[in-house]
Amino acid sequence: MGVLSNKIDRDELKPGDHIYSWRHAYIYAHHGIYVGDGKVVHFTRGAGQEIGTGTVLDRIIFSSSPSHPSDSPCPRCGDQSRQDGVISSCLDCFLSGGNLYLFEYGVNPALFLAKTRGGTCTLASSDLPEYVLHRASFLLQNGFGVYNIFKNNCEDFAIYCKTGLLVISTISIGRSGQAASYLSAFSTIASSPC
Repeated sequence: MGVLSNKIDRDELKPGDHIYSWRHAYIYAHHGIYVGDGKVVHFTRGAGQEIGTGTVLDRIIFSSSPSHPSDSPCPRCGDQSRQDGVISSCLDCFLSGGNLYLFEYGVNPALFLAKTRGGTCTLASSDLPEYVLHRASFLLQNGFGVYNIFKNNCEDFAIYCKTGLLVISTISIGRSGQAASYLSAFSTIASSPC
């Protein structure tokens, strides 16, 4: 892995890897846990929208669609266009046409500070793959609460699967790099002159 990119090839994937794919011209990334056999367990808000405000603004700013329209569902996953919460998808549906990246764990502080985008690495160490896969399987059956871009998102889900840790902060609006990236992009969009 490098400072500028965590891009990997599919043949490098191992069960228990925390992967992500950038969406909407690198505005945000969607995160999940690769569980093997070409499948990914991930946490989504549904209807192909991993982020958003929950208002009509979502249709304008972050219009998003599943990788397969509901009239032509994926042969492996079926129609997932209306599913939300913790779901299992094939790698192609998870990537939704994007590239594959590996989230890094246990990075040294200098590398962590040198990363240009939040949501690509952490100082925390990963647990063994069998624990990661157990957590992902458990959450697939039992859920991870209600999706919220600022408080409970796909990156939080994947980090919890990898570490068993949930970061709870009363002084910030989010607990992950995903929320920070979203806010940065949204404030740029909102403040850009038309």
